[in-house]
Amino acid sequence: MSVFTKNDQWKKMKLEQLIQLVSGQHINAVDYNTKGIGIPYLTGPADFPNGKIVITKYTEKPKAICQKGDILITVKGSGVGKTIISDGEYCISRQLMAIRTEDKLRDIIYYNLKMKEKLYNSDSAGLIPGISRADILQTLISVPTNEELCKEIGEILNLWEEAIVLKEKLINQKRRQKKGLMQKLLTGEVRLPGYVDKWINVKLEKVLSFSKKEPILNPKDYYLLTVKLYLKGIEGTGKKPNITSKGRPYYLREPNELLIGRQNFHNGGIGIVPENLKGHIASNAISSLTVITGSLKFYFYYISNVNFYKRIEHLIGGTGQKEISETAMKKLNLFIPSSEKEQSAIADVLEKSDLEIKLLEEELDQLKIQKKGLMQNLLTGKF
Repeated sequence: MSVFTKNDQWKKMKLEQLIQLVSGQHINAVDYNTKGIGIPYLTGPADFPNGKIVITKYTEKPKAICQKGDILITVKGSGVGKTIISDGEYCISRQLMAIRTEDKLRDIIYYNLKMKEKLYNSDSAGLIPGISRADILQTLISVPTNEELCKEIGEILNLWEEAIVLKEKLINQKRRQKKGLMQKLLTGEVRLPGYVDKWINVKLEKVLSFSKKEPILNPKDYYLLTVKLYLKGIEGTGKKPNITSKGRPYYLREPNELLIGRQNFHNGGIGIVPENLKGHIASNAISSLTVITGSLKFYFYYISNVNFYKRIEHLIGGTGQKEISETAMKKLNLFIPSSEKEQSAIADVLEKSDLEIKLLEEELDQLKIQKKGLMQNLLTGKF
């Protein structure tokens, strides 16, 4: 039964009235190790990247120590304002502070700080982002006077956070499964039932053609598209190009063209132009390919296999900005099914996997939106 009532009273209080604050201290490199000797040592948010503490360093000369249940907050460098509740006793570096409070207030304070993560980050001034002890101690939050209400609010928000963590784990599991599927299906290691035709070695230029078009004469009248890294797809930038006399030419890129950003091929700069990006352009640093024979989606998945596109970096060689030429791409060796039906069947399996992951990501986004709304309401007494 809920303890929420219309008569609940809230107080505006500064954190200095509710907490003890422990500042982390620097440990010299010679005084910590990676061999598990001494107490675990946390140097910053890199040690809790996904909401869980990962121990990589230890020290026998701890200075500042946090306790189990302390709220750790990043106060220097990247990730300023990022928080996590400590699951044990750790030595903490000066990039962190530990917020110590009563059990009944922990969740209220923790989720208030979670709401302020971006604010802390954006308000940080100077070359090295940071927040001070005073910034934390002077932080004003609303606190219910009813202890049971404190507890129930924490339980509700913890439930949503747990749901988010579980959904993220499921998404990561599905991504690993897809990666395994790609490795097996795109190499012929595993064949789909009913397909027995041989696989063949071909050069890329035998199955894919590089589009040859006339440059756009008035590129300033068109919006740009971009090929995102790490197989994140293609999207419109909402921007028009800055034209210079010695700049690259621009070409119209049509839906269902396979695009490769030649400077970032080895970083997964690959995608198929979606239907909603008609009339967009890209410079000649982005190559457009169409099918000569076979399945376009199969070829997209084939070259999107990390074991394939990561090899490109070794082929380019050199230092500085790396860009593979279309001539070099034409000569890339592919080992593919001779049957277009088998190609399409493989692409269908991987596309279904992508769709499943996309739906889970949308569910995750909704959970995060719901949690944000709950935090806004529950932590201000607006419920």
